[in-house]
Amino acid sequence: MKEQILVNITPEETRVAAIDDGVVQDIHIERSAQRGLVGNIYLGVVKRVLPGMQSAFIEIGLERAAFLHIADVIEQRQHPNDTLRIEKLVHEGQPVLVQVIKDPIGTKGARLSTQVSIAGRFLVFLPQEHHIGISQRIEDGGEREQLRDRMARLLTGEHQGYIIRTSAEHATDDELRADIDYLNRIWGDIKHKSQTMPATSLLFQDLSLQLRVLRDMVGEDTDAVLVDSRENFAKMTEFAQAFVSDVLPRVQHYAGERPLFELYGVEAEIERALSRRVNLKFGGYLIIDQTEAMTTIDVNTGGFVGTRSFDDTIFKTNLEATQVIARQLRLRNLGGIIIVDFIDMDNEEHKTAVLDELKKALARDRTKVTISNFTSLGLVEITRKRTRESLAHVLCEPCPTCQGRGEIKTAETVCFEILREILREARQFNAREYRILASQNVIDLFLDEESASLAQLADFIGKPIYLQVETAYTQERFDVVLV
Repeated sequence: MKEQILVNITPEETRVAAIDDGVVQDIHIERSAQRGLVGNIYLGVVKRVLPGMQSAFIEIGLERAAFLHIADVIEQRQHPNDTLRIEKLVHEGQPVLVQVIKDPIGTKGARLSTQVSIAGRFLVFLPQEHHIGISQRIEDGGEREQLRDRMARLLTGEHQGYIIRTSAEHATDDELRADIDYLNRIWGDIKHKSQTMPATSLLFQDLSLQLRVLRDMVGEDTDAVLVDSRENFAKMTEFAQAFVSDVLPRVQHYAGERPLFELYGVEAEIERALSRRVNLKFGGYLIIDQTEAMTTIDVNTGGFVGTRSFDDTIFKTNLEATQVIARQLRLRNLGGIIIVDFIDMDNEEHKTAVLDELKKALARDRTKVTISNFTSLGLVEITRKRTRESLAHVLCEPCPTCQGRGEIKTAETVCFEILREILREARQFNAREYRILASQNVIDLFLDEESASLAQLADFIGKPIYLQVETAYTQERFDVVLV
């Protein structure tokens, strides 16, 4: 069964799912009010230069100033062996053309580069460069040289830089030439706007998610692109006719009564992708914990007992986990540092086989991934390029009750805090009585198991203490009112 791409569109958000052999492999979500910024080009203004960090903060009209590091300045990239310093390249108040390479994530502002790149269907245009690069996914050396020679023929004389994308392997000269013309028109428009528009203006915004699907995600193995919005089906058809004509026959309007994502099980998959625990087919399971610094994945045998030796059971669980881990990284869009704690294996051949299987499973990832060997503690470190928020950060927020800790204080702990609070207040103020406002669980505990403690405290301070349930209070919240 070939790949199918599902596009679910509402006025508020666009959701895309890639289905391969009936299994959800990738999920993308873009909300109308919170469109990703990666690829956007701005005319920014240098707000502050930090020589100690070799970086600068650039104002581009967002809530937080964006971040530019010396490594992402075009001059440094063109002359990597020269010792260039940020304070020699930019100064406060200077207008600068910048492109977003990472969305704002958490408390961090957007990350910028002064090297502009504009993606087409077959090519990536680098207007400040002069070389022709080729996607690393095209591994055949002869084919790489052939593509480079074809581009050189199409780009007569002095030319600007290009990267040949994987999708260009089977493109005709006419298709490549059309892509070159399209990208040059966009760059000409950006240059014109940079000379006529005020600072902090948005000069170029990348395509919406549903159109990027046609440009970036549809490949030879894609059987169909199903769209459940008639209006957006018309827009996608129009775009396909103009820029990706070979994709046009595969774009289909889904008009069924049952919701598209529900029909293919994507809604249930999204729910599972928000869970800490992921069950494996043969009884094992993963525990995935995402923190600010890194993501940890713990592999467990669970109820899988195998049929041969214990070592064989461990090996089979770890092998099965490699496929699920690779898929979960894509589904959840986990980036940065990822630490995988496989079940300990003593057999070196088993370790090598698990690592090879993990590398093979991650090879289909469209995002850049690097994998380390097993450490002395049996851990594998993965780094996955992070350009946008993870699925959990898009769909969820920290729990207001536990503030993201994942646990709350027990009712007993809160009772003891309240008793200490009343004692502190009694030593400072001469109130007639005290009133405890707390959740039902806490009040119930005071009326039952902790009633003796409450009576003892009332006798000690010589003042009456009354209880009042506040249904809106979480278990950790309470107030002590002095009357």
